[in-house]
Amino acid sequence: MTAASLSPSRRAWLRFRANRRGYLSLWLFAIAFVLSMGAELLSNDRPIVARYDGRWYVPLVADYPETTFGGDFRTATDYLDPFIREQFRKPGNWALWPVNDYRFDTINYFAPSPNPAAPSGVNWLGTDDRGRDVLARLLYGFRLSVLFGLALTALGVMIGIVAGAVQGYFGGRTDLALQRFIEVWSSVPELYLLLILASIFEPSVWILLGILAIFGWMGLSDYVRAEFLRNRTLEYVTAARALGLADRQIIWRHILPNSLTPVVAFMPFRMSAAIVALTSLDFLGLGVPPTTPSLGELLAQGKSNLDAWWISLPTFAVLVGTLMLLIFIGEALRDALDTRRG
Repeated sequence: MTAASLSPSRRAWLRFRANRRGYLSLWLFAIAFVLSMGAELLSNDRPIVARYDGRWYVPLVADYPETTFGGDFRTATDYLDPFIREQFRKPGNWALWPVNDYRFDTINYFAPSPNPAAPSGVNWLGTDDRGRDVLARLLYGFRLSVLFGLALTALGVMIGIVAGAVQGYFGGRTDLALQRFIEVWSSVPELYLLLILASIFEPSVWILLGILAIFGWMGLSDYVRAEFLRNRTLEYVTAARALGLADRQIIWRHILPNSLTPVVAFMPFRMSAAIVALTSLDFLGLGVPPTTPSLGELLAQGKSNLDAWWISLPTFAVLVGTLMLLIFIGEALRDALDTRRG
């Protein structure tokens, strides 16, 4: 098959694969993200499935009282209790445990050393100053950061495309009015607004997502606006107008598909900026609630416990590694969408 017979999308994919660093980064990021989406199966304080006294139980999704497994109380079962563990070791009983025996909010009351405890066979990356497993909080925190970055990127892309398309396609007074609005809106101090809202509302992922989304679209809208200003004067747009197509049809069917190159290349960098924003706000105490697993909260704990290197060092490595993978993916996408390359 010759290069001339390949479709533009196929040629772009081949250019992306030719960038080995970006292609490998995409695979590593995808594997890490898929594993984090199954965090409950990898790191949890409950067995995935268990068999006791001839009956099957699924503690991962259902609550059972302690009396179900030979305990004395009808309270929720603590599966880290040595007595419960011993019950599942009896002949005929067994339990399928996750790889790591702790959830992000599990406090290890049976830790052999005071908190924050150093890495050991019980807690592979140690515990924080509240006795919670660092590995579990890293896994769940990575998932939260990536999902937050994806959501913020998606909202910013949608708003930015709409704003940039309206500016670039209609131009004139519409473009000038929206440009002045963007200039005024971009001058609003985002951090001060977060401080004000943090004092009014309880910290929440959704509030944080909404505030950052209403500011995160302006950088992308400039690229979309420039593409629309260039493409609206081309012959195929003039022909579409002559055929009587509505503005909405021309924008959606003809100009937008040919203006998405900067949008696609911009997305990994926007996502990395969203992860940094969430981590920074959590580090300052302006992000998600304190009980939520967060990379920023772990960094703040590392700052407060400088001797507990096992808190800050793995967190820093996860954060830097994630950002590097996204940047390498973004660079590979930028090269893949460059039609001047072979």
